Amino acid sequence: MSIKKNWSFTIIALVIGFMIAIQFQTVRKPVVRDTRDVWELREDLLKEKELQSKLMKEIRSNEEKLASYETERSQSKEAVLRETLEELKQEAGLTDIIGPGIVLTIEPIFDEIVLGQPVSDVSPELLQRLLNELNMYEAKYVSIDGNRIINTTVIRDINGETKIDGKPLSQIPFEVKVVAEDLKTAEKLYNRMQVSKSIEEFFIDNLKVTVSKPFQKVTVPAYDNTIKVRYMEPIKADKGGSS
Repeated sequence: MSIKKNWSFTIIALVIGFMIAIQFQTVRKPVVRDTRDVWELREDLLKEKELQSKLMKEIRSNEEKLASYETERSQSKEAVLRETLEELKQEAGLTDIIGPGIVLTIEPIFDEIVLGQPVSDVSPELLQRLLNELNMYEAKYVSIDGNRIINTTVIRDINGETKIDGKPLSQIPFEVKVVAEDLKTAEKLYNRMQVSKSIEEFFIDNLKVTVSKPFQKVTVPAYDNTIKVRYMEPIKADKGGSS
């Protein structure tokens, strides 16, 4: 019996020691502090909201497609494919968009003669923050200086010059065109941009942003660069013809 008791005592001691070691390691683990600033937190929140909104729209779109397929089975497959293709082109930014929206004009605050030197460029950070605010206020389609902004658009400084997807901006002034879901949303967007924080930051850089009153028709041009598709390739069909 004494041998069994010794074994039992040994096993219990090992378990207790293991639990104490785990607890000690947990207590010793340092607390990781969130060192992100307000802008980074705001951008992260915006990305999450955009993702949530995109997922909800995709769900509604798929539900509508399913209902359409159920009620209109007599419709030809070719017509359905063409409609789906047009929707995909629109989502990818490959078509012109005409709808209610606003136009923002970015120009120098002072005349070049008064300022002493021309204002010839806008920093990528200013444009990114402006885009973030527009998206936060439910802008649906945006173009900057005629360049359509899509999910893969890159705005960055290249050799001291701000470029959008590799294209340099025109000389100031230039326009930012925005199309909203409807006229009511465009009016809300206009009101919110009147007190925009990003517009204040443009002012600090000697730039003025003038926001037009909502128009019934604003044209946002199609994306005219080549869209590079990564990590995808066509599926090879089997001998029987199925993939």
